[in-house]
Amino acid sequence: MRRSKTLEIWVGLFVALGFAALLMLAMRVSNITSYINNKGYEISAAFENIGGLTVRAPVRIAGVRIGRVSDIHFDEDTFQAIVTMRIEAQYDRLPLDTSASILTDGLLGENYVGLEPGGEEESLKDGDRIEITQSALVLEKLIGQFLFNRSKGSDE
Repeated sequence: MRRSKTLEIWVGLFVALGFAALLMLAMRVSNITSYINNKGYEISAAFENIGGLTVRAPVRIAGVRIGRVSDIHFDEDTFQAIVTMRIEAQYDRLPLDTSASILTDGLLGENYVGLEPGGEEESLKDGDRIEITQSALVLEKLIGQFLFNRSKGSDE
């Protein structure tokens, strides 16, 4: 009887550790831990078209993730998408004239915001807006323009 109780306790501990490991793995894969982290500062940028950009998409410089998209909303006055990004605190020296582009990982990968630092001495602070932006390239629009130009050229 005593031996079966000890075995049940060990099995219970093993199952509990298994659930804890699965929970940690799920949090790491879903990036919830970086989303909960409120350290850093927020900057925003206005884009004509954001393509498939989503909240929690990476913000990168030179391929290195320095933050995440924290909010996307539509400005009814300018008819633009306003993208708010949370930049990690250690990257606090982004020049004021930094530019932002919406890029894609590979041909069909996820969209992300790519930042290109400028040469300004002054740095971006919490609440600042990036003025120089380049919207997402929409593949369907490019194909449509190519086909339209191609058919227009064959009519002549």
